[in-house]
Amino acid sequence: MLALAWRNLWRQRRRSLTTLGAVALVVAFSITYYGMGGAITNSMYRHLTEGIGQVQVHVDGYRDIRDLSRSLIRDASAVRPVIEQRAQGGEVVGVLDVPGLLIHGERSRAVAVRGSDWPPLIRTRYLLTNTLEGSFVQAGDTGHIVLGRALARALSVGIGDEVAFYAPGTEGFGAASLTVGGLLDTQDPALAGRTALISLATAQLIAAPDAVSRFEIHLPDIHRLEDDVLSVRVADALRPELPQLSVETWQQLFPELLQLLHAFGPMMAVVTLIFFVLAALLVVNTVYLGLIERIREFGVLMSLGVSGRRVMGLITLESVLLCLTGAVLGTGVGLAAVGLMARGFTVPGLEHYYASFGMDPTMYASIGPGQVLLAVGLALASGVLAALWPASLAAKLEPVEAMRFTA
Repeated sequence: MLALAWRNLWRQRRRSLTTLGAVALVVAFSITYYGMGGAITNSMYRHLTEGIGQVQVHVDGYRDIRDLSRSLIRDASAVRPVIEQRAQGGEVVGVLDVPGLLIHGERSRAVAVRGSDWPPLIRTRYLLTNTLEGSFVQAGDTGHIVLGRALARALSVGIGDEVAFYAPGTEGFGAASLTVGGLLDTQDPALAGRTALISLATAQLIAAPDAVSRFEIHLPDIHRLEDDVLSVRVADALRPELPQLSVETWQQLFPELLQLLHAFGPMMAVVTLIFFVLAALLVVNTVYLGLIERIREFGVLMSLGVSGRRVMGLITLESVLLCLTGAVLGTGVGLAAVGLMARGFTVPGLEHYYASFGMDPTMYASIGPGQVLLAVGLALASGVLAALWPASLAAKLEPVEAMRFTA
């Protein structure tokens, strides 16, 4: 039956090759499409975690606290070594967000200035996705500030100008004179109007000595969401060590993003299913035409004792072989395309568009075994479903009438 079905497929070589190519194209498209979906989710994951880390440590109940002094982690220099011991090689970054007023001449803007350690790895990552004019914040620097270009225009300042920062109600000096050392063009234009960066040392002098708003743990370079296997382990290891503090992974910090990432799979499956329906219609046409051309043959076979069920099985087998061959070819092409895109790719001119959706410009395609199996399974299901109607017609043929049939 297998040999006969395979031989029957190539009686009309051009028609079979056209259908096989269509199935292969749909499978290749599906796998590439899933890879692109993986690239989008990975890009959103990287954009988020490179900004906030995979794990954060806060004071307990920090979301409901509006008073700066109650939201601070005290004795930060003593807490940091405990976190570093459980960070699994990740970079531990102390951050102190200080709300206040930036003033230059008669102009002022209310902003939350970010004070951070800015270790080399984090600084390099930040500057890869944002364009800097001038110099960036250096660890330990106590008089340097970097502003978003839109914020600098609002204050009418440039590199080398002095700005005053006033932070009332804090526990430090409460004010400082800072020199604008750099201007940032951020990917997200909305951020350019509220970006103000200083060193952690400067922020602590102004607002809270030896305190931070949070600790961020940036795990080793991770490009793909499925590669993040450490964040939960690190958080679980830290909680017993820091019972008085809140330890959360990025999934807990932004559950809405996690829900969005999980929604990509079903949405892509629906789009893929539509394309497989179209491919199945082409397969139905091929199988049906093959049936019409061979009705007399089926009449002879049935007159010799071949059951309608065997004829039905033969036609279904031909359809499945056609779709399976196309699926194998399409899988090879699709996986090759995903493999090339997994090294990293960008679409020139769309960097700001990506940033507005929380995506990194450099994307890394990825696909799971389940998605590949789903594409192949849909191809095989298309072959079976496409053969049902023609095969049922063949099974009901009357041998005498079939042998008299003329196409």
